[in-house]
Amino acid sequence: MIHDTASETLSRAALAQLQLERLQTTVVRAYRNVRFYHQVLDARGIDVERVRGLADLRMFPFTTKADLRRAYPYDMFAVPLREIVRIHKSSGTTGKPIVVGYTRNDVRRWSDLVARQLVAAGLSDQDVVQVAFDYGLFTGGLGFHYGAEKIGAAVIPTSSGGRLADQIHIMKDYKTTALVTTPSHAAALAHLLPEMGIHPEELHLKRGIFGAEPWSENLRAFLEERLRIRAYDSYGLSELTGPGVAAECEARQGLHVNEDHFLVEVVAPDSGEPVAEGREGELVFTTLAKEGFPLLRYRTGDLGRLLDGPCACGRTFLRMSRVAGRTDDLIAIRGVKVLPAQFAEALAGLSGLSGRIEIVLDTEAEQDLLEIRVAVGEEGTMLDEVKSVERLRARIRQRLEDLLGFAPRITYVEKASLEAVGGKGVHVVDRRIR
Repeated sequence: MIHDTASETLSRAALAQLQLERLQTTVVRAYRNVRFYHQVLDARGIDVERVRGLADLRMFPFTTKADLRRAYPYDMFAVPLREIVRIHKSSGTTGKPIVVGYTRNDVRRWSDLVARQLVAAGLSDQDVVQVAFDYGLFTGGLGFHYGAEKIGAAVIPTSSGGRLADQIHIMKDYKTTALVTTPSHAAALAHLLPEMGIHPEELHLKRGIFGAEPWSENLRAFLEERLRIRAYDSYGLSELTGPGVAAECEARQGLHVNEDHFLVEVVAPDSGEPVAEGREGELVFTTLAKEGFPLLRYRTGDLGRLLDGPCACGRTFLRMSRVAGRTDDLIAIRGVKVLPAQFAEALAGLSGLSGRIEIVLDTEAEQDLLEIRVAVGEEGTMLDEVKSVERLRARIRQRLEDLLGFAPRITYVEKASLEAVGGKGVHVVDRRIR
């Protein structure tokens, strides 16, 4: 099934013409209405009226996360605030978050893009969709909600909070046919089913759409077997629109990029030069239809490659591989993205700690686990009572729960063992199966 046949099956020549027209409009909009782009393009002597082909995009500079953070909160908006009808933000890694604005047209187009991916995964107006993404400023919850409503499906907005058992009871009693959430959250639900005495055959689930964090083919197989579903990958960034940038169709041979809305490039992370066709590199996107928050050559930090050639589904858009990793040391776990330095910042000022931290990421029963190893410093030599040690552990856990939204395991280790793995600062050990 295809939601928007006219757009999703365009010939490559017709698509290229549409992309060029939209690119010309976007660069003019960005230059005239966003001070950052006006200054940067003037400094480079770039005439936005002289974009004659898609290859001309390469003369434009990259936009980075640092650029967006410096624009906090509204300096990247291309329309007056009175024309913005929705505001979201990225999860934020250091410093201020990235604030994204949507016009009424942006929200409508976003709903259409998510509707495309839901239909591509086999969903229709006969489905009951349980959206277990966060419904806060994160784009996942409302993005999928509006897309599911667009195709006429019934939506259960359970969000990601609350008890897992409640999610399962709703799933069973309300006859959910499609689960939309992070793969780690889905794995937690799958593990809880037998503990609750519920067999997956008692559910009505048919499909799962998962995103917001990396996940493996092994985890896909686990979720499909335990939940009796067919699982699909989803890719999106709050900076671009949220979900709806790229998604798997029923062939599941890569994620179709909605090329009529996003120009995608793959560049070498170190030089920024284009990589050879089919080679892995950093994914770079340019928005083609965003009114409120246009972006030119946005460096995502995600590593992947483009897959050419026809797809059995009939869509003509290029496909991208699963995200293979990050160009930076961003940690993605349970739908949360965080930098190692943020752990040190969260624990700064806690009396009794040595100042060294080891972050251990592991996989157990298809679920991501997070362990934080700390050592007692000179000030902590008086922590010789069990109650004192446990009070400090509780304070550490609370600060990290405030940072992450969930409580990691806290382990005390010998100070010497942390000194041996990197001295001051934060050391990361990632043992997860990908």
